[in-house]
Amino acid sequence: MPSAVLFDRDGTLVEDVPYNGDPGRVRAMPAAREAVALLRGLGVPVAVVSNQSGVGRGLLTRLQVRAVADRVDALLGPLGLWAVCPHRPDEDCGCRKPAPGLVLAACAALGADPRRAVVIGDIGADLAAARAAGAGAVLVPTGATRSEEVGAARHTAPDLLAAVRLALALARDGASGPAPGGGGW
Repeated sequence: MPSAVLFDRDGTLVEDVPYNGDPGRVRAMPAAREAVALLRGLGVPVAVVSNQSGVGRGLLTRLQVRAVADRVDALLGPLGLWAVCPHRPDEDCGCRKPAPGLVLAACAALGADPRRAVVIGDIGADLAAARAAGAGAVLVPTGATRSEEVGAARHTAPDLLAAVRLALALARDGASGPAPGGGGW
């Protein structure tokens, strides 16, 4: 089993609504509830790793981000840990994806080995953060995913449930940990 599965929020677990601070606008992605339930049933720790630059830009408050997280938890069941980067892209912090900070912080809080963790996201920054942390990654492309991001991904899945099943299969087959040449599988 993976030591943990870390999900991106917008475009992965829920529909991407830019700078959303309104819980009423939260809509789960297809198969998200089943994907999270599958992991819970197997005892795999789950968490969310999410860039929320709207806080740093003054477009959202931390309370609004928390209210959206609470709505996601209500729709999908408790996701446990929420690791959120509130910084603007120009702040050059170590937590904003594609930096590894959110992934490493989530793994540390969960007591999970990042080399056996998996990040599931919808854009290249999600996968780059996973690689930088030494974790595995699965891309679930959406309309916002650029073709070069799909081409660069080692593993893709058509939806969230397929991504979780792929992550479980790869972990079972021993594909976790850094790949030759660096980064996760």
